[in-house]
Amino acid sequence: MSIFSFYKMRKPRQFDHKPIYWDPRREDMEERERRIRRELGMEESLEDYKPQIKGKFVEGTSHLKRSYNRGEDARSRKYKNFKLALWLVVLAFIFWILFFFK
Repeated sequence: MSIFSFYKMRKPRQFDHKPIYWDPRREDMEERERRIRRELGMEESLEDYKPQIKGKFVEGTSHLKRSYNRGEDARSRKYKNFKLALWLVVLAFIFWILFFFK
């Protein structure tokens, strides 16, 4: 790495966003209203909200639902695919020996 260079390195452009209109008083008031509604129980807080998405993808697909109902998981599906590939290699080898090796 050299200390001297023949050209000047350009600096990256800076992000400079200037909002069209921003009212800090209104934003503070809305935040206070949200906090008061959460304290009174009128609004559900985001901290208490936890979506229940576990298993939703499986419910939407028929083939994953079938394998889930049979008790299979991703590891057993990989094992089945490995066994299938191994059997195909063994059958290809047997085919090669029987028909091409004379």
